[in-house]
Amino acid sequence: MRRLLLPLTALLALLALLAPVAAHAAVKVGIADNKADMFGDPRYQALHLGYARLDLRWDVLSDPVATAGLDAWMRGAQATGARPLITFDRSPRRPAYNPTPAQLAAALKALRARYPFVKDFSSWNEANMNKKPELVAAWYLALRRACPSCDVLATDLLDKANMVSWARRFVKAAKRTPKVWGLHNYVDANTLSTKTTKKLLASVGGNVWLTETGGIVRRSNASAVVFPTGAAHAAKVTKFIFDKLVRLSPRIQRVYLYHWDTGTEGGPTWDSGFVGPDDQPRPALTVLQRYLGVKPG
Repeated sequence: MRRLLLPLTALLALLALLAPVAAHAAVKVGIADNKADMFGDPRYQALHLGYARLDLRWDVLSDPVATAGLDAWMRGAQATGARPLITFDRSPRRPAYNPTPAQLAAALKALRARYPFVKDFSSWNEANMNKKPELVAAWYLALRRACPSCDVLATDLLDKANMVSWARRFVKAAKRTPKVWGLHNYVDANTLSTKTTKKLLASVGGNVWLTETGGIVRRSNASAVVFPTGAAHAAKVTKFIFDKLVRLSPRIQRVYLYHWDTGTEGGPTWDSGFVGPDDQPRPALTVLQRYLGVKPG
């Protein structure tokens, strides 16, 4: 009689080969970067990423120069097939000003009128840094009403000590659990830990998009949180993100890695680019290429 069962060793080997493919299918990968030139880089194009995130001043359309830059970014996203996620942020004209819910809703509607293909929004960037959850909940509800067909994230949380208490206050104020939270879990990623990400998953309902994360090559932003940096470290962190963090739960649906290249954004205070200031690829890019099944080159 012909044997239909694989030997145990062969079966285990087959499962090991299939596991990365299953993980890849489960989480969607994008890049978070405000620079439009990313989309023109052949190395970026070769990744065939379906998602890109933009941290955007909420009143961008009131500034012709900023609007022209946004137009260029959107053209690049469309040309490469990347679905944009817009996270609202403060305006350089009035950095301390909090828009009203009606103003933020009007901003979303204006952006949708100009770029009708944009359907993903987050109410505010790293709101638990200095915004009251009650205000952000009002923003979130206004954005949902402004575009019921859009995916509206509650906010983008930073993985700091107040994250869980802030999120719970948000839920109480909104009187509902949002479908999706954004999370910037740089501390978890760069300390090769899953602690804070697990804490958020255990404390609130809803799915989670890692809207900013990545391995840091250099930073000098006066943060009290200390962890290693460097190009080799960033590659190790990138592998940890895909091997550990995104596998914590099926509720983690997307990951946006920050950022593509160093450029001039942020000056010398932050560098987590896949491409260095010398335009040379870093080891983290090789990790990303291998995860996506793209031949390094």
